[in-house]
Amino acid sequence: MTNSMTGFSRCSSEQSTGSLVWELRSVNHRYLDVVVKLPEDLRGLETAIRQQLAERIKRGKVECHLRYKPAENQPAELLINEEYAAAILRACQKISKPLHQPSAMNVIEVLKWPGVVREPENDLTPVMSTALSLFDQTLNELCESKKSEGQRLQEMLEERCTAMKIIVSTERKRRPELLNKTREKLLSRIKELSVEHDENRFEQEIAYIAQKMDVDEELDRLGSHFVELEKIFKREEPIGRRLDFIMQELNREANTLGAKSTDIETTQVSVELKVLIEQMREQVQNIE
Repeated sequence: MTNSMTGFSRCSSEQSTGSLVWELRSVNHRYLDVVVKLPEDLRGLETAIRQQLAERIKRGKVECHLRYKPAENQPAELLINEEYAAAILRACQKISKPLHQPSAMNVIEVLKWPGVVREPENDLTPVMSTALSLFDQTLNELCESKKSEGQRLQEMLEERCTAMKIIVSTERKRRPELLNKTREKLLSRIKELSVEHDENRFEQEIAYIAQKMDVDEELDRLGSHFVELEKIFKREEPIGRRLDFIMQELNREANTLGAKSTDIETTQVSVELKVLIEQMREQVQNIE
């Protein structure tokens, strides 16, 4: 199962209580990093949101943004603490009596007094329930987006893997021919110098060169990594970290192949492999 760490989804809902809009955005990250942005009245949703998201997504930086706009046709209502207001009025009257020119009491000033007027507490339970349901829908769409992008990445990786298999297979077939060319080149050089040579010493030298040129072990390990890649793609779990490890191993073998190279063709093989591996490594960074 190949899921990308990148994705985006947006869902909205219009209710009698107002409008809700969820936006989820995911980008690559080493671990799971969740950022939740909620209206102050709906902060109580954060724990449920984080739990729900952690069950579905294992890696990536995910930003969850909820916008809530209450319906404008909601009936306006103010709650007045009448006992407190009456106490303020009595206090004003008591203080005004000794004054020669008492000022008239201003009703607006009384209403502005802290604690006299308060807004009714709205029951946001239906809004929160709708927000959670809408989040689930938005999360589903995000996961589908990540899955679609992950499939595209897997196809690209498989194409590069196939290209590397062909390169390694061709190089393996070329090895005997390369040793023969090396033997012929040495014999030609000896003939040019017009000197006699010890056949046993010559064969020892050829054996030494063959050992130095031997990259069968590197080619075998590259082949085993290709097989492991195929197995990883079939896993029903996040595979990003495993792929990243395999990329490191592939790059190590390609570097060793280049270090052991004694001819331009083998050097070119090493370069072509490293180019393909680097292309894969760049995309693996986006896989969950």
